[in-house]
Amino acid sequence: MREAHVYSEIVPHTITAEELAQRNPAGVIFSGGPASVHVDGAPSIDPAVYDTGIPILGICYGAQLLALQLGGEVARTGRGEYGRTELEVTDAGVLFGPGQPIHQPVWMSHFDTITVPPTGARVLASTPDTPAAAFEQRDRGVYGVQFHPEVVHTPHGQELLEHFLYEACGCRPSWTMSSVIESSIEAIRAQVGGGRAICGLSGGVDSAVAAALVHRAIGSQLTCVFVDTGLMRQGEGEQVVETFQRHQRIELVHVRAADRFFERLAGITEPEDKRKAIGELFIRVFEENAGGIEDADFLVQGTLYPDVIESGTSKAAKIKSHHNVGGLPEDMDFELVEPLRSLFKDEVRKVGTELGLPDEIVWRQPFPGPGLGVRIIGEVTPDKVATLQHGDAIVREEIRSAGLEREIWQAFAVLPDIRSVGVMGDERTYGYPIIIRAVTSEDAMTADWARLPYELLERMSSRIINEVAGVNRVAYDITSKPPGTIEWE
Repeated sequence: MREAHVYSEIVPHTITAEELAQRNPAGVIFSGGPASVHVDGAPSIDPAVYDTGIPILGICYGAQLLALQLGGEVARTGRGEYGRTELEVTDAGVLFGPGQPIHQPVWMSHFDTITVPPTGARVLASTPDTPAAAFEQRDRGVYGVQFHPEVVHTPHGQELLEHFLYEACGCRPSWTMSSVIESSIEAIRAQVGGGRAICGLSGGVDSAVAAALVHRAIGSQLTCVFVDTGLMRQGEGEQVVETFQRHQRIELVHVRAADRFFERLAGITEPEDKRKAIGELFIRVFEENAGGIEDADFLVQGTLYPDVIESGTSKAAKIKSHHNVGGLPEDMDFELVEPLRSLFKDEVRKVGTELGLPDEIVWRQPFPGPGLGVRIIGEVTPDKVATLQHGDAIVREEIRSAGLEREIWQAFAVLPDIRSVGVMGDERTYGYPIIIRAVTSEDAMTADWARLPYELLERMSSRIINEVAGVNRVAYDITSKPPGTIEWE
């Protein structure tokens, strides 16, 4: 919705028709979800919502709910659809409009299937396994699609959403990043007042944009603290100091804490335990008055909306706890300032550009808060980090050399907790494999594995094996999200 420059809010499915009407929305979207509409306790909607006259678009689970509550049928056929699927459009209607192809790829992620649309609705499109993959009843303002138009892997999905917004709802594209910055600055000033804030600056896009936005709002009341965990990519510690202290003129305190993080991670192998250990120690470094900042009451974090979603809510499935969300200790002494909490990554990049940050910061590839700690499977040790840093640097260097840095959402190396037999120089070896992960995405909510040229993969493999001690095998991960995640842990 926001890419179409239309402001949108998220409300729980428990909202009543009366509460919804009080908000006076131009339209409503029922999102996808992990449950089956047939299980006990499955999310449902106040039936009176359908009598408000507000246009409604159901997506995946939302479309199934529309069908179930309005006289259609949702069945478990024994054949789900996951990933890229071919859709046949038989009736353009409002959703598809003029000019869209009759046959088009869409992104599916469901097991239950809409077999009969709501009473009075007509079918617009189908797939081999979903006879009612899209439907609409314009006079009632009811629209539904079984696939996910909101993801980049449905190429014509944005057009479909804009048809719903502009044609069905009468919206106009007036919401911009400039308005986001203005409202964020007002909110930051109101929250912080005359107090002082510190920002945990990692050097990644999220924390950089959060720091720039807060600095725009409160200026010298902000001090950035760079906690060097020892878990960053090769050479990034020096780059962070250079960029923000010398070029951005933001007060920066450099805390070298690698030894403490390695000590804290000793013996820990479970991903959730590692994330929480890193998150807790990260906060403790602040609480020890890092750099002598004793009067700071506010902690700035680059938490994004996907972090919040994937960390789970009362009704959302927990995929993993995020360093900026689920890994924080309950007794922390800071009040959080999270100016990006409602934004997606592509929106954060636009905000960064509006704020005047350089391209090398704004377009830096995403990096997890726990750093290489969640790209090393099993226990994290200094030797493993050094091995992974070297291999990862080769992967990113070759991506840059191939001119693919802007096309690839993330490209990195993973070090699994296994060893394999090899032969190098006529001698038997027993070394680590390196796994290369490269994906394309726009918002991190879904991702597809990148179809890298074989020649590029060959160069990466050859260099890693020849240049990284203790590595004798390279593998390439060809898993999309879903069913996998972008990170391995």
